[in-house]
Formats: sequence, C-alpha cells, structure tokens
Amino acid sequence: MIKSISYWSFEHGLANTHPIDEALGEAKDAGFEGLELCIGTDGELNVETTQAGCEEIREWIDSAGLHVSTLASGMSWGFNPVSNDAEVREKAVALHEAALQRAAWLGCEAMLFVPGVVTSPIAPDEKVRYDHALERCRANVERLLKTADRVGVDLCLENVWNGLFYSPVEFASFIDAFGHDRLGIYLDVGNLVGYQQHPPHWVELLGHRIKRVHIKDFKDDFGWTGRYEFAKLGKGQVPLRETIEALRNIGYDKTVVAEMMPWDDALIGDTSKAMDKILV
Repeated sequence: MIKSISYWSFEHGLANTHPIDEALGEAKDAGFEGLELCIGTDGELNVETTQAGCEEIREWIDSAGLHVSTLASGMSWGFNPVSNDAEVREKAVALHEAALQRAAWLGCEAMLFVPGVVTSPIAPDEKVRYDHALERCRANVERLLKTADRVGVDLCLENVWNGLFYSPVEFASFIDAFGHDRLGIYLDVGNLVGYQQHPPHWVELLGHRIKRVHIKDFKDDFGWTGRYEFAKLGKGQVPLRETIEALRNIGYDKTVVAEMMPWDDALIGDTSKAMDKILV
C-alpha cells in the first residue's frame, strides 16, 4: 500500500491556499510516498484551473517523485448534489464534471465524490428525504460516469457523515446496479466508528468495490458524556491495524491517504510516524 497524506491536512489546506509545490516537498520530507490533491471552487487548484496549469502541477509532482493518483472534492458540502433545489443539483454536477477533467489533466486515476447530503452535523440545514436523495444520486452518477469514461478517471463515492449509505450492504448494492468499472467506493475508515460500524466488516463486505482508502482516528465517550471527536492516528478507537489487514486480505494495494484535521505544526510528522506502525 502507498503511504499518503491529504493536502487538506496541511496548514491552510482546508482553505485551499497552501502552495501545492510546498505541500509536495513537505510530504516527501515527512516520509510520505504520496499526496492526495484537493479541488474547490477557488484557491490553488480549482474547477477553472487550465490544462496548462494542471500540467505544470504535474511537473512539480514528477520532480518531487511522489505518487499523486487521487483528487478529492469537498464541493458537495457547498453545492449539494441531491438538494431539493434543482439549480443547486445542476451546479453540483457541473462542478464535479469540471473536477473530473482537471483530475485527468493532472494525471490522476481516481476522484473522491461526496454523493450528496441528506442531513448532517456538517450541514444541519439540509433536510432531503432519503428516497429522493437516492433517486437524484442515481441520476447524478449516471451523468458523471459519462465524463469519467471520457476522461479516464474513476469516480469514487465516499462514505461520510452525510446521512446517506450508512449500510455497507446498501452501498454495495447501489454500486453494483451500475455494472460500471469506473465506479467504486472511496472508503473512509475513520468515518465509520462514529455511526457504530466496524471498519474491517465494511472492507470484507465491499471487497473489490473499494477503489481508494482514507484513514483517520475517532473516539467517543457517548455512554458517559455524549462527547465525540476525531483524534490523531493511534489515539482513538478505529481498529486501524485490523482494517489494514482486512484490506490486504481483499488484495488492496493502492493509496492509503491520511486525512487529518485540524492542522498543527506536529500533525504531518506525527501522522507519518503513526502510519509507519499501522502499515507494517
């Protein structure tokens, strides 16, 4: 597996303003083999970045000698692909079509897509009926797969705190219904514990549908205080070593991207050291 870190984990990464060339150097110096780039509506890499701009970034990647094969998008939190507003849905899909093209220009193999928000602590104002969300999600994926096919990039749906696909059985069924090699799952193992799921079981049930993997750590004390929080790797309750073993058992050998937030000046180095213990 390829030890990688998310661009969002760097200082100002979430604002999409951390210089990409600096992130590449910092990731390499910290002992990572790969970096996951992130795209937004503005900032260092955005949906209006030109082909020439993407090719220049690719030159930086090649010079750094890092593995950069995935692009992540958080744009669904601002433009919900399953919104009750048809104009918002159209905007969301158009943004991700543009993102898929930039992924191809960058030489990436896969793009993370948050398929939509039913309701979420991240977006509490969203309230979409579940069956409506599923119907809209199917239509959006069909459209995005046409772009994914054209540009040669895998479309990977992430499990996240969005009120959608909280069962691995349902998620697998949704993916299988398309019968499309370009469609798969971007499994975030750290997002599972918060809704009472065991990550290795998801790996076993989803199997070959898993195209890419995020890791983070999480802990809660719900029975006593009702508190929960994400944690530094190895400091929470996510069974990381067991999950990595489950991934090996299904033959997964691609990027394992640590998505760690919020940033502090020890975060990148601490994450690298923790991953060395997890990936042995």
